[in-house]
Formats: sequence, structure tokens, C-alpha cells
Amino acid sequence: MNATGYKIYFWSNENNESIHVHISKGTLTENSTKIWLTKAGGCIIANNNSKIPEHELNKLLNIISRHYFLIINKWKEYYHIENIDNIKFYC
Repeated sequence: MNATGYKIYFWSNENNESIHVHISKGTLTENSTKIWLTKAGGCIIANNNSKIPEHELNKLLNIISRHYFLIINKWKEYYHIENIDNIKFYC
């Protein structure tokens, strides 16, 4: 996903963690902002390592929330998870 120059993604080796996405502008980086998806259908900021300004971060959180099920489905598809009950959530 891409919004105002930002990329929303997950790394391929992170299926042992709770479901989350990273956000960065430009090049994908390990110092990206990390957002956890919640079991209740929302998302929360784990960190803002890429120092996204608050007004832009709020827009990005909205986009992530609106695409919650798409992200879940991509996570399940990529990691070959058949049931949402087998996904770890932060909370």
C-alpha cells in the first residue's frame, strides 16, 4: 500500500511476531514505524522510529484500519495461515 509517498508493508521473516505492518517513506528500512493490528479490528502504534509527523501518521493509521481485513488476508496468505485464530495479535 502507498499513501502520500509512504509505503505500508511487512517483512517476510516476522511471522513469529504479532501481526503488524511497517511504514516508511521512500526506501524500506529497519528503522520504520511499526503498527500492531489488534484483535478488535483496530491498530496501535508500536513505535514511530521513522518520525512521521502526527497529522500524517493519523491519516496512515486510518488507512491501515480501513484495510484491516486486506492486511489480515495478505498475512494469512503469505504465511500459509488457514484460520484467523492462528494469528498472534498484540492485544
